[in-house]
Amino acid sequence: MGKRIRVQRSGRGGQNFRASTHKRVAPAKYPGITPKESFDMLLTGVIVDLVHDPGRGSPLSKIDFENGLSIYTITPEGVYTGQQISYGGNASSEIGNILPLGKMPEGTLVCNLELRPGDGGKLARSSGAYTTVVGHTPQGTLIRLPSGRTRYVNDYCLATVGIISASGRTEKPFLKAGEKFHLMKAKGHKYPRTSGRKMVAAVHPYGSSKKAARRTTTTSHGAPPGQKVGLIAARSPGQKKKRTIR
Repeated sequence: MGKRIRVQRSGRGGQNFRASTHKRVAPAKYPGITPKESFDMLLTGVIVDLVHDPGRGSPLSKIDFENGLSIYTITPEGVYTGQQISYGGNASSEIGNILPLGKMPEGTLVCNLELRPGDGGKLARSSGAYTTVVGHTPQGTLIRLPSGRTRYVNDYCLATVGIISASGRTEKPFLKAGEKFHLMKAKGHKYPRTSGRKMVAAVHPYGSSKKAARRTTTTSHGAPPGQKVGLIAARSPGQKKKRTIR
């Protein structure tokens, strides 16, 4: 009969399949001020504490603003406890300050960038990540993402000046499987993961060492658990190889 594969088991809601979110400090978001208000304002605050958030590669900064508002945000390199932070379109482009993209000078390195005004920050949030402000156009602000891709973003989107801290975290090897297990547990990921190709045909659609016994690796969005494995709704069977021009 076989066993339930991981896609089917993860929906059962048991202790082994739940992320320990009750240990997390707070979501890293910007103040709930409307984008148009923040575009022409200046609000000052102070970093009162740097705290560790389980499952997150960079510490969180707790910022208390002068109007009584308090937020947690991702920490860029170079900030410290007691540092004064400026928020709004009239703030200077110094490390740690939060500004709309439309007020950023060209060439500025920013992190925790909003994809849409008011979403709290979506891009460049991992250790050592940053995006670069390339230029300002009528379509919006042109940025270069960590992947090297460029795109236009609304001028009202907020971002933090600087590079996310803990950039060297990924360079240190784990050395022990237990350390990797506890990291994955804090993130809510199952570990270790076994590929379906290594299983027998009875327990996974891709099982068996025989190539003819494996199914295709692309599947639709509407596939049921147990069949929804591999590349979900992929337009092509895999990543295209880059061709060198000679």
